[in-house]
Order: sequence, then structure tokens, then C-alpha cells
Amino acid sequence: MPAVRNVRRAAATVLATVCVSALLSQAAYAGRDKYGNNGDKQQTANADDKGNLSVQVGGVKFDYSKNGTGDKAGALVSSTSWSPPPCWYAPMFTPEQLQNYLEPIWEAGSTGYEWDAKQREKYDADDEKKGFNKDKSGEGYWWGSYVDRSFPPGWDSCKKDYFWVDTGDAPPADVENAITPEILAELAYAQIRVPGTEVTLAPAEETKVNLPTWAWLDGAEFKPVSVTASVPVLGMNATATAEPVSLEIKAGTPDAETYPASGVCEINDGRIGEKYEKGNADRTPPCGVKYLRSSGDGTFPLQATVTWEIHWTGSGGAGGDLPDGQFGATQDVTVQEIQAINR
Repeated sequence: MPAVRNVRRAAATVLATVCVSALLSQAAYAGRDKYGNNGDKQQTANADDKGNLSVQVGGVKFDYSKNGTGDKAGALVSSTSWSPPPCWYAPMFTPEQLQNYLEPIWEAGSTGYEWDAKQREKYDADDEKKGFNKDKSGEGYWWGSYVDRSFPPGWDSCKKDYFWVDTGDAPPADVENAITPEILAELAYAQIRVPGTEVTLAPAEETKVNLPTWAWLDGAEFKPVSVTASVPVLGMNATATAEPVSLEIKAGTPDAETYPASGVCEINDGRIGEKYEKGNADRTPPCGVKYLRSSGDGTFPLQATVTWEIHWTGSGGAGGDLPDGQFGATQDVTVQEIQAINR
């Protein structure tokens, strides 16, 4: 039977944005670091022959093979106050793994005799055959709590001690944030990376006052991206997919007009704006800006933000929508006066 993960080995390579386990039981924190980890990061990372990295963290494995890439790729910011769960419960230990994890803590005596005695009683630790549910090996897992590595508000709210769940059974109904396909989708959402949003402008180097400036993004880069999260030992998975729907341009000064007037360029047939071609000088750009005054000795901070719709599908036919996400960037635009020639 596959183990949930290797509980004693830290990964040599992990993504800085993934979650780590904090092993937040109701146990005392003596002997642990400030995140309750006891020095154990409990992560594994493996790359396939194409270099795609999958990281197994907190019982959750992430597949990034269809995620956005590139130096300027970044995480989405929800358009609402929604945020992924700060902590969750998932399978953590086999009976033998839990025994190997807890007994050294008790033997160290750092958590106090009274607490150790209660813990030994809870797990029936003195019974060599049945302690820690060893008589149920292969029939379930001890579940525990995990937290998002960024430790957002509420990261310490999952305080329930380890609890046993038989294979095929649902966790107790009173356990909030027990892993589900929807929670997996929310965790996958947090891992999505989308391309940078620096737009291409024409004219490119600098533009002129009252001259329509065309703006567009490389359509080849702006296609749906997705991340899949799964708990292999449960046969549970969910894929969160982000699709670009619009590009909003803010000129960086009130003395400007945008095309369209709303500044929001809808994405059609995967095209974000339209590339300027020779012969289009007399056309109004479908996406762009016209500055009404010079930037003088400075520049205007043009901001381009792409909105991405998020939907998810998961095991058991589950699925739905998650809040839109946005990702933007600011670039400096030089605007000069058109020089008149006196004859």
C-alpha cells in the first residue's frame, strides 16, 4: 500500500509558493519550530522527463504541467474577498508512521508526563499489536491538519488532533475543511500562474499626443491554463482552469482616451487586441489609448490587467465556478508633442 508521503525527508527542491504541513495537533509545541513542524517540512518533489515538477504536500499532489510559465508569470488575485482555505485536513499517517512520529516526542519528555500519558492512552500505545490502529493497517489512515505555507489569517484554526478514517468512509461530519474535490480545486486555484501582461504598443518606442496607440498581447501565450490537485490515497482530484476573458487598460493619466471608451478590451477567438499592421493608420484601434498631452520629461504608467475566469471539475462529477482572478503589470509610456515644421 502506498504511504501518504515520506514523513521524515524534506525535498531537495520545492516551489516557494506551495503549501507545507504544520502538523497542528492539539499536542504541546515543545520541541517544535514556530510553525509546529518539529523541523520536519514533510515535502517531496519529483520532476518527470519533461521537467514538469509535481510536489506532494499535505497529502495533496499538484500537477503543474498545464500551468503558465515564463519569468513574468504570476499568481492571480481574486476579484472578490474570497481566498483559498488557510488549512485543511487530509490523510497524514499510516498506523506505523504515526507511531514512529509520536513515540520519540513522548520519550523526549518535553511535552510533560500528564499529556504524554493521555496521548498513550488515546492511541492505546502500550498494545503492541493494536496500538495506533496497527490492526487496521491497510484499512485507513490517520488524518491530520495542514496549513498554507504563507500562513494567512486562520492558518491556526484547524486544531483537531489526529483522527482515524477507514478507507471508503467520509471523515466525521463535524470536521470542517476535511479535504473534498472543491477544497482541492481551491488549493489548485492558488497554484495557477498566468503569463505576464506587458502589452505591445504601436508606436513602440514612444507615441505622440493625439495619435491613437494600438495595444495587444501575444495571443499564443494567452490560452487557458490549469493546475490539478489530487489526493492519490483517496482517489480524489480536481482541476482548476483559468481562461482569459478581457484586458483592461488604464492610461496612467486622466488626459487620455482609451479604445474602447471603457478601457476594457474583450477577448475574441483567443485574440487580445489586434496587432498593428501597415495600412491601419487611419483605423481606430480595437484596443489602445490616445494621450491628449505630453508626458514631458517623464512617462505615463500604463497599466494592463487581464481578467481570468476560473472553473473547476473534480472526481465524482463535481465542478463549478470560482471567483474571477486578475493579473496585471505597469509599463512606462513616453508621449511627445508632434513637432510642427515652419516654412
